Amino acid sequence: MFLHLGGGNMILSEEVVLIGDLEKTTTSDITKEFMHISDEEGFIVDYSGGNPRSFVLTGETIYLSMISSKTLASRVDKFIEENGGY
Repeated sequence: MFLHLGGGNMILSEEVVLIGDLEKTTTSDITKEFMHISDEEGFIVDYSGGNPRSFVLTGETIYLSMISSKTLASRVDKFIEENGGY
């Protein structure tokens, strides 16, 4: 299954390690540093159109999305419920 991140951009849901709320999870210094280094190293892909609300962490990339983390997580949860897992 694909997870739609907004703006016509999708990733394989099987690649998702973590879906996070950008505002709530980037308050600690360690997380800010992680995001800063990830950005410098080119690991962040911004699909938010400049208005990020959430991020999706995969094994190699961090995707920024304008869709709330709650909505993204419910899309993945719905697929798992309907299909008995991945």
